[in-house]
Amino acid sequence: METFIIDVPVPSMGATVSELNVIVVKIQPGDRVTKGQRMGDLESDKSTFEFESPCDGIVVSVPAQPGETLESGQLFCQIETSDESQRHLAAKSAPATGVGAVPSTPKPAVALIWTPRATKLAQEAGLDPAKITDIEATGPGKRVSGDDVVSYLAKRKS
Repeated sequence: METFIIDVPVPSMGATVSELNVIVVKIQPGDRVTKGQRMGDLESDKSTFEFESPCDGIVVSVPAQPGETLESGQLFCQIETSDESQRHLAAKSAPATGVGAVPSTPKPAVALIWTPRATKLAQEAGLDPAKITDIEATGPGKRVSGDDVVSYLAKRKS
């Protein structure tokens, strides 16, 4: 049976909740998951809930990290699956890179922690976040934020 990679987004919690805090991540790249298996805990300003796998498969990447605040629809993880009912979530691009991803190249001596937005902005600019070592991380917990990537790109152009 053919397999494909799906993007598993942070769920929408209704019209008034647009951001969720990642409390716990219980999966890592290479883990086998089953439909309904707890992948982590997310918290809104109103409740905490267990986030479950939408299908059986193998975890490819987990950009979401504890302590991060993610917007509804932002990437939580990627799963390789053969579940055709999940075809609508098929990844539009290659597996994510950055925090929690299966590295394809060696990481620098001091690994930077990238937010999903920062990773996306770097990739859209044609850069591999795993190879960038000279960026200033000013986000919470010394993470590379989207604003850090914007500043980094501006400095490279000048």
